[in-house]
Amino acid sequence: MKKHLVSAIFVVLSLSMVVVLRAFLPKYSGMFLYFFFFLVFYGYLWFSVSRGLHKHSRVLRSLAAILYWFPVALIVSLMGYGFMVSFLEWNIPFRTYLQSIILILFLAEFLPMVTLILADTGRLVDFTFQRLVRGRTISFNSLHRFKPILVTGWIMGALVFLIMAAGMLFWQFDFTVRRQGITLNELPAAFNGLKIVQISDVHLGSWGSKQRLQEAMDQINELKPDVIFFTGDMFNYCTADGRGFENILKTLQAPFGIYAILGNHDYGDYITWPTPGVKKKNMSDLVSFYNNLGWKLLRNSHDILRRGNDSIAVIGVENWGSTRRFQRRGDMAVAQEGTENMAIQLLLSHDPSHWDKIVSKDYPKIDVTFAGHTHGGQIGIDCCNIHWSPVKWLYAHWCGLYQSPGAYPPQYLYVNQGLGNIGYSGRIGILPEITLFTLMKGTSGNQDTGK
Repeated sequence: MKKHLVSAIFVVLSLSMVVVLRAFLPKYSGMFLYFFFFLVFYGYLWFSVSRGLHKHSRVLRSLAAILYWFPVALIVSLMGYGFMVSFLEWNIPFRTYLQSIILILFLAEFLPMVTLILADTGRLVDFTFQRLVRGRTISFNSLHRFKPILVTGWIMGALVFLIMAAGMLFWQFDFTVRRQGITLNELPAAFNGLKIVQISDVHLGSWGSKQRLQEAMDQINELKPDVIFFTGDMFNYCTADGRGFENILKTLQAPFGIYAILGNHDYGDYITWPTPGVKKKNMSDLVSFYNNLGWKLLRNSHDILRRGNDSIAVIGVENWGSTRRFQRRGDMAVAQEGTENMAIQLLLSHDPSHWDKIVSKDYPKIDVTFAGHTHGGQIGIDCCNIHWSPVKWLYAHWCGLYQSPGAYPPQYLYVNQGLGNIGYSGRIGILPEITLFTLMKGTSGNQDTGK
C-alpha cells in the first residue's frame, strides 16, 4: 500500500513539474509529454535500484539516493531560481553547463531504464506463460530479472556519461576548417578564385569561454577570406545572449564585408516574454546588435558584390523551415527581386529544408545556397570516409555539399555543421566547422579540397 501511495505521489509531482516547465518554455511543449513519461520510468528505475540496496548500510543507501536524484533536484532548484531571477538574466556559463550536466546525467540513466523495461517485459512474458500455458500459480515478484541485461544497461550508461563528458571537455571547441571548391559556368572572370568563409549557428548563449570564441575568430581571419557569410542562429533565446561578445565578433575582417541572416533561434520564440512590447524590443535590439558589429543583415533582401565591371548577387532570406514548429518568414520573391538577370546568385538560407522544398524547385537561377541549422547533429561519425549522424533521420540534407539532381546549370547546397552548440555543450565526432569556399570559373563541378 505504501509503495503504491509513493508511486502515485511521484506521478503527480512529475506531472506538476512538466506543467511548470511548459509555462516557462512553451515552444517545447510538444516534448514535455515525453519528458513526463521519462520521469515516470525514472522513478520506476529507482524502485528497482532501491530494492537491491536494502541489504546495505543506511549511509550507502542515502548516498545512492542523493546521487540518483541529483538531476531531478537540479531541475527543481532551477525552477525555484527561475521564479526569483528571470531566465534571461542568468549567468551564461552557469546556465550552459548546468543544462548540459543535467542532460548527460539523464541520458546516462536512460539506458539502464531501457534494459530494466526489457527485463521486466521478459518477466511479464514468462509470468503469462507460466499462468496461462502451464497453469502454475505464481506471483510476478517471484520471477527474477535477467541480471546480465541489467548490468549491460548500467555499463552502457556509464560509457555514455564518460563520452559525453569528454565531448564537453575536449571537442566542444575543436574547430575544424573544411575547404570546398565550387566551379560555376557563369562565374564572372573578376570573381574567379573568390574566397568565402561560412560560419553558422554560433549560439552565443552557449559560450562559457570568450577566449575560445576569439580563437575561432582568429582562425577565420588567418584564412584571409574575401567575404564572410553567417547563416543564422547568433543567439539561443534572446539578443541579450550576445552581451559582452561584440568586441570579439568585430575582429572578423573581409574586404567585401560580412553578410548575415536570421535563424530560428534569433526571433525570441523559445521563451515566454512578459509583454509583446518586450519581445518587439528584443528584435530591435537584434538589429542594433548587427549594426554595431558592422555586419550586413539580410532580411528577405540582397546586396551586390562588384569587382571592376563584374558583379554577383548575395541574397539573404529570413528563416523558413519545412516543419511547422519553425518560422516561415523567408520570402524568396522579395529577396531575389532585382537580381533575376544576374549571372551568379548566392543565397543565404538558415534551414536546408528551404532549399529542398522551395529553392531547388522554384528558383533555378540560385547557384549556391549556404545553410546551417542542423549542427550536423553535434554527435556522430566523421572519419574513414564514414559520415553519419542521427540528425540524418530528420533532414535529407544535413551536412556538407549537395547538388540538385537533373538541374542545369547545377544548383548546390552546402550545410555547415555550426560553430557553437545548443542543448548539449559538446561535440562528439561532429566537430565545430569553419568552411572556406573557393569559387572557380569553368565547367560546372566541385572539389572537396579537404580539411
